[in-house]
Amino acid sequence: MTDGEEIGPQGRHGRPARYGLLLATLVAVYLLSALANGRLSQTAQLVLVVAVAFLALRNTDFPHRSVARWVTLAGSVAAIAAVASSDSPVARGAASVWTGLLLLATVVIIVDGVLKLDTVTVQSIYAALSAYMLIGLMFAAFYGAIDGLGGTDFFVNGEPANIRTYQYFSFTTLTTLGYGDFTAGGSFGRAVAVLEALTGQVFLATLVARLVSAYRGPARRDPPPGVSRDGSASPDGGPASDGGTAANGGTAANTPEPEDHGVDGR
Repeated sequence: MTDGEEIGPQGRHGRPARYGLLLATLVAVYLLSALANGRLSQTAQLVLVVAVAFLALRNTDFPHRSVARWVTLAGSVAAIAAVASSDSPVARGAASVWTGLLLLATVVIIVDGVLKLDTVTVQSIYAALSAYMLIGLMFAAFYGAIDGLGGTDFFVNGEPANIRTYQYFSFTTLTTLGYGDFTAGGSFGRAVAVLEALTGQVFLATLVARLVSAYRGPARRDPPPGVSRDGSASPDGGPASDGGTAANGGTAANTPEPEDHGVDGR
């Protein structure tokens, strides 16, 4: 791969990496999961997750992107077929496992790309926010997998377990809000919830904080000679050769000196 084809901070073929569309797609996934429920919503969520994975692969220098795309597509088609053909908890759990693994791989791709950026820009901030949302969605998928494949209720006190409650519980755990209205019942679910809380704290304390503190705004042009950066005139009034006056300590270099006619003035 030549220098012009490197992705890193410049994207593929020298183009800057773009994460705005990726972040917008993740917001759509979040809203879909928060407002809808059932097999149809899980299928639509998985389709959007595949789109997120493809957008992440577009900005990476992973050497086997074509293979990764085909594996992502094949696994997603199998997961969608399992959900569409059966309403059993095992089918939903298997599809949730695949969704969680796909989101995990996407997080790794995005974080790897962000860490390779030499200059922190608004695109890298978008990438960090995308990775944070991906972590919450990923753990929500794993909670669904635990509920579907575990054979017991995931939440205590018979609280409803579905895509909406998984996501709600995931993001309240990731942000350490801890409302307490939903609590994992099994020991494995509790262990995963603690792991998510630790992940959220470490992520915010390291990656996002470093990017925000190192953010560089648009480069400012240097002011013209004789003008300060706030737009006012320079205190020295410019160089003496350009008409500086005695007030700035300079001499009128362009003023002709009087002729010398000798002692008697002739």
